Amino acid sequence: MRQRRLMNQINVVPYIDVMLVLLVIFMVTAPMIQSGSVNLPSVDKVPAPPTDAMIVQVKADGELALRTTSNAAEKALNRRDLIAEVQSAVAANPGQPVVIAADKSVKYELVMNTLNDLRNAGVNKVGLQTQVGKPAR
Repeated sequence: MRQRRLMNQINVVPYIDVMLVLLVIFMVTAPMIQSGSVNLPSVDKVPAPPTDAMIVQVKADGELALRTTSNAAEKALNRRDLIAEVQSAVAANPGQPVVIAADKSVKYELVMNTLNDLRNAGVNKVGLQTQVGKPAR
């Protein structure tokens, strides 16, 4: 009588089939999970900025101006002078709030660079000023 020989190989074809099916499932469902929309907050109700806040204005042409109090005249500054003024105010008052009032036609990058410069200058309380009204859709 003849002895049966043991088979020492694994058939991997069914495993490959299962892996390919799982790969297709993940490739189809991954784009459905990630949404590409951005929900921006409404500006119908805007809290008033603090009365002691310094206001950094970013004008439509990219020029910067600073108002130290709400009734003070604005002072046109370049970026370096603006940071120096803000740093001296923060050195005197570490909790000094700063509000960025940017024109709506200004590039987002310019607003974010100004925000980053203020953070690097040591400002802990930075806000963005908006206008009360119906949000544009």
